[in-house]
Amino acid sequence: MGDPRGFLRYERSGPQRRPVELRVRDWREVYEPFPAEELAHQALRCMDCGIPFCHEGCPLGNLIPEWNDLVGRDLPAEASERLHATNNFPEVTGRLCPAPCEGSCVLGIGAEPVAIKQVELEIAEWAAGAGLTPVLASRPTGKRVVVVGSGPAGLAAAQQLTRAGHEVVVVERAERIGGLLRYGVPEFKLEKAVIDRRLAQMQAEGTILRTRTIVGPDSAEVDGAAAPGATVLPAQSLLDEYDAVVLAIGSTRPRDLEVPGRELAGVHVAMDYLKGANLACEGSIAEAPISARAKDVVILGGGDTGADCLGTVHRQGARSVRQLEILPSRRRRARRPTRGRPGRWSCAARPRTRRAASGSTRSRRASSSATRRERCRRSGPCVSSGSSRPGGRASSPSPALRSSSSASSCSSRSASRAPSARAWSPSSAARSTAGATSRWTRRT
Repeated sequence: MGDPRGFLRYERSGPQRRPVELRVRDWREVYEPFPAEELAHQALRCMDCGIPFCHEGCPLGNLIPEWNDLVGRDLPAEASERLHATNNFPEVTGRLCPAPCEGSCVLGIGAEPVAIKQVELEIAEWAAGAGLTPVLASRPTGKRVVVVGSGPAGLAAAQQLTRAGHEVVVVERAERIGGLLRYGVPEFKLEKAVIDRRLAQMQAEGTILRTRTIVGPDSAEVDGAAAPGATVLPAQSLLDEYDAVVLAIGSTRPRDLEVPGRELAGVHVAMDYLKGANLACEGSIAEAPISARAKDVVILGGGDTGADCLGTVHRQGARSVRQLEILPSRRRRARRPTRGRPGRWSCAARPRTRRAASGSTRSRRASSSATRRERCRRSGPCVSSGSSRPGGRASSPSPALRSSSSASSCSSRSASRAPSARAWSPSSAARSTAGATSRWTRRT
């Protein structure tokens, strides 16, 4: 351990969010750079438990105590090596993962858990700033593998198979590689340049990427989820040409609502809406086919997808937004008792930290009235746009959103803009008994 008393010396902290009035007018990521000294303090809060439950909480089995210790001792290269040993894309999980590891942190039983997700992201960004070196196979196996689907699962499988020495081809039906990461996650949560730099590493390692390709029978039709001009590749040809086939296709079928009024114009599923917004943001199309500008919007669902839609409609300039969620708010939920002690959380429960989705326009200290979440209740059938809106007070975003000249469009920003990277350099100051500190400088 870098500091055995670190969890007593330092409090949990996280990065600041950019001001609401700025971030709703562009598509950049929400969070500000994290101070270098504070990063070391967060890593030193790890207690290096004898039985680290964060391993169990992490679906990847990340070696969390090990790279926390290396960050606290100012060893970025070693921390990056331990992180990438179990995680192909830590720059993605460091941004999007709900962090069940923090819910399993033993420190979270009686205090705030370790900021594991933030430490993971900072290590990944340091590695990107230092250069993602291709990992080449020691010798080729002569085997050919095709991966159908280029989402996070397909890309991770392709990278591991390439590093094992196989010849790997990834086929994707959309315009670009990335799957849900590219077309389902908005730019303000995951800048697409983050994906592109990892794809460049995979191509340098030998992975072949093919887009606009649909796998199916000869009579397969090109559906709406595929890119215009996509070609159909017979499934039998994959079995004939390759030694193995990996199916990582995911699912684009929405969970629909069979209620009266579903067929009315203006009712859309989330993925149709988000993909169009992302295509416009990357410059593939001039304008999103579904836009919320100057409209009254209702979002059904308060999960991650609902938060993505929420942030997107705010940036498109919606007149008002109302989000409905079937579950009560988290602060009203009864805490799960454990070990016979009422009011205490178990190690596997979610951490006792207040989280706000990056799509929200609420600031850290004061909640704005831009979004109002209500408990979903049974209501009457949908009505056409000609009738009045249902009762209730719908909140409005900043007046600046209503002006078409105030909101910056995605296409005005260069699609090839590289994300900000962090450079980690050892501190020249003397190391104290509480552990070494690091100074990070941001490079663009």
